[in-house]
Amino acid sequence: MIADGEREAGALRLRYDRGSIVLAGAAADAPPMERLRWDERIGAWRGLGRDYRLAVRHLTRQGTPFADDARAFAELTPPAVQLPPPFAHQQEAFAAWRRGKRGMVELPTGAGKTQLALMAIDAVRRATLVLVPTLELVAQWARVLERHLGLTPGIVGGGSYTLTALTVCTYASAQRHAAEFGDRFGLAVFDECHHLAGAGYAEIADLLIAPYRLGLSATIERPDGGHRALEELIGPLVYRKPIGDLSGDVLAPYRTEVRRVSLNEGERARFDEARSIYRAFAQEAGVQPGSALDWQRFVFAASRSPQGREALRAFYAQKQIAFAAEGKFTLCAELLAQHRGQRVLIFTNDNRTAYALSWRFLLPLITHQTRVAERKAIMANFHAGRWPVLVTSKVLNEGVDVPAAAVAIIFSGNASVREHVQRLGRILRKDGDKQAVLYELLTRETGEEHTSRRRRRHDAYR
Repeated sequence: MIADGEREAGALRLRYDRGSIVLAGAAADAPPMERLRWDERIGAWRGLGRDYRLAVRHLTRQGTPFADDARAFAELTPPAVQLPPPFAHQQEAFAAWRRGKRGMVELPTGAGKTQLALMAIDAVRRATLVLVPTLELVAQWARVLERHLGLTPGIVGGGSYTLTALTVCTYASAQRHAAEFGDRFGLAVFDECHHLAGAGYAEIADLLIAPYRLGLSATIERPDGGHRALEELIGPLVYRKPIGDLSGDVLAPYRTEVRRVSLNEGERARFDEARSIYRAFAQEAGVQPGSALDWQRFVFAASRSPQGREALRAFYAQKQIAFAAEGKFTLCAELLAQHRGQRVLIFTNDNRTAYALSWRFLLPLITHQTRVAERKAIMANFHAGRWPVLVTSKVLNEGVDVPAAAVAIIFSGNASVREHVQRLGRILRKDGDKQAVLYELLTRETGEEHTSRRRRRHDAYR
């Protein structure tokens, strides 16, 4: 690399250009490295922002002099690093990541993934961007970084746009703005990194030059197979520790129970009628929804006629009957009485059922529609024990720290292994001698039984 003040005319120059790297000064017929492509518009070689690390390494190993004008990230000097002593599994995970300073770590919720990120930030000491899926996690990370590193981080998301050498940003905001600041960070921490494999978010990793990358998740694998792209975007899976290996030591000991209820006579009649309508149309259309592709075919066929749209309504009707069977409300009341005085989270698959629970039992409720100020007040009361029971649909599935919660009731849910493990993870954080328990409420002779079998295919249940 050419030092400042020693640049010569005609020397190779590497710069950042709105999410890509540009290498100028090399001949068009001699590609300097495989991943770069010739850009005739500017007469230079161009690659993705994430190719920065490969370009620098390649040119350095070749002994090729070049000026690095792409890198705009500063050193990070936390004034007051105060990290708690790491557990053995955290030391192992950090050692595995530090070998290449790139890669993903899969640890259960409550096993200290945030601590691992703090260790990485302290070790690398370069400007760091922490990417998270929700505004709740932005606030949570900001508090953690300030408490343990003594730095007030910049915030990008939720109407804020403040960049500092340590910044927390939502994936949604990064998707819009990463090309503007992609050269300003040497370390990128991807919290809940499975989100990066979702539609549109992968380009965030492409736009950042960050040579050091850490991905964190409790469940990296995605049912759509999108997780396979994460290795190229972040680095390989360098460490994994299942829930069972940490339960009772790092995590609270737990048990899971499946409780079944039956539809009453009126519910069964409505369920069977709706199911017969939907299944008759599916059979006629030659489609049986059993996978994402089959479901798409069913929806396409249903959209083409009034009978099809009626079948689609019937499909959702029979699911809703199973989700909110009267027997579940009775059983839920019994469980709340049994666990009186403990912190309880009740999860639903949809807002409609969540509101029904809130109204029936006069319980506080958080959905994606709950305003930020109200959400903060509800969470504060839950943490303090003034409101020991909280109903939610999906917004508390991941990331939010609720260590006091000891009981989870899955009133309804989808077939996703990730969602189920995340909901279990909400109650696994150590808190004294807490014994955690997760109840899964199922309606007999409905699709919920099949859904339950699919989502329990995880080592937490082996």
